[in-house]
Amino acid sequence: MTDNGRLVLAGAPIGQVGDASPRLRGALEAADVVAAEDTRRLRRLAGELGAEIRGRVVSYYDANEAGRAAELLQALQDGKTVLIITDAGMPGVSDPGYRLTRLAVEAGITVTSLPGPSAVTTALAVSGLPSDRFCFEGFLPRKPGERARRLDALAGEERTMVFFEAPHRLQAGLAAMAEALGADRPAAVCRELTKTYEEVRRGGLGELAEWAAKGVKGEITVVVAGHVPENLPPVVEDLVAEVARREETGVPRKQAIVDVAKAAGIPKRDLYDAVHRG
Repeated sequence: MTDNGRLVLAGAPIGQVGDASPRLRGALEAADVVAAEDTRRLRRLAGELGAEIRGRVVSYYDANEAGRAAELLQALQDGKTVLIITDAGMPGVSDPGYRLTRLAVEAGITVTSLPGPSAVTTALAVSGLPSDRFCFEGFLPRKPGERARRLDALAGEERTMVFFEAPHRLQAGLAAMAEALGADRPAAVCRELTKTYEEVRRGGLGELAEWAAKGVKGEITVVVAGHVPENLPPVVEDLVAEVARREETGVPRKQAIVDVAKAAGIPKRDLYDAVHRG
């Protein structure tokens, strides 16, 4: 690392201001530059936290992120502390922040995080769906053809999937998911997480698409169960037991799964999932 400045990625509350990190107030006050997705929301949040922002405030959102990044990088190279904060959640996670982070890393500048709430992990936790392995897919493409191709590529994904969706596109998105992944695929629509009208609707994708047709408002996060392989042999319990037996003799679990799957002639990923479901 160099003696340059420091980039701070600050998590913002996704609903309740009380969820803000106790460190956020001090970080906002200490930063030389605060780059905010929405400067008005920043001012409101600072007021609710009782924070006095002394540094320079600049807008940093999707439309100007690429151009603004060079200016902020120069501030970092001049020894300044730059704090990025978005409207809600963590910068860089489907929000502005990645470009500057990448530039700072390449320039050898210290990058740190002030952790905070995330709609991704909050929705995953309350969905009731498997959370040991998951992937975040962000927003689906708006155009039907591109959306269908993306979902077709995810049809065999075995990890739980998390998506963001705009309320006015929710019904179409869920219907497309039902077509590509199956109407009975378990899912959860998480609306207005941590807010007054928080709601979590659970059910099959087809059922949820019918519900969404009535109209849904608010911030939406969708959690969808992964694909469950149907090609496991009926003696899968025996294979799981064999993995456990080998572990007891000192063989690492990963190696035991590889060896047993190879001997049984099944994909090691299928056996891995069966072992961890057990």
